[in-house]
Amino acid sequence: MKRIAIDMDEVIADIIPKQLTRYNDTFNEALTLKDLHGYKLRHLRPERVEDICNFYREPNFFRDLGVMKDSQEVIQELMGKYEIFITTAAMEYPTSFTAKYEWLKEHFPFLNDLNFVFCGDKSIINADYLIDDNVKHFPNFKGQGILFTSPHNVNETKYVRVNNWQEVRDYFLK
Repeated sequence: MKRIAIDMDEVIADIIPKQLTRYNDTFNEALTLKDLHGYKLRHLRPERVEDICNFYREPNFFRDLGVMKDSQEVIQELMGKYEIFITTAAMEYPTSFTAKYEWLKEHFPFLNDLNFVFCGDKSIINADYLIDDNVKHFPNFKGQGILFTSPHNVNETKYVRVNNWQEVRDYFLK
């Protein structure tokens, strides 16, 4: 059975609304999703990178994120034909482990805990496919990288792209 590794943030966990809310509330700004077109928040506000990163260091920041539309249903369907692993580069924010684990158990209870991979460099992942919003994980990954559309990566053209979970379904099950 082939393996699909799936990133967490911006692929199954909808981090951007919380990120924008926290940023706007903290700094009295009104940035929108449209402002992030082609950029990560830290690239738009480089003078506030440390403050933005501190949001992610909060132990519960990742605990109450929304779930990306259709991700639960499509992943359950994929499980009939593929081994599924959730791979999150949690080493950047080690305080996120518990919140991310609890979030996965709440929203994806049908996945085996042993298929959750908290790592740094995703090139260590032994899978046939990696669905991720960040292209930095693709060059050394041995399988096929599949770019999941997020505002920051809209201008990236080098990789196979899926825009949503319906397109993931079509890519793997049709």
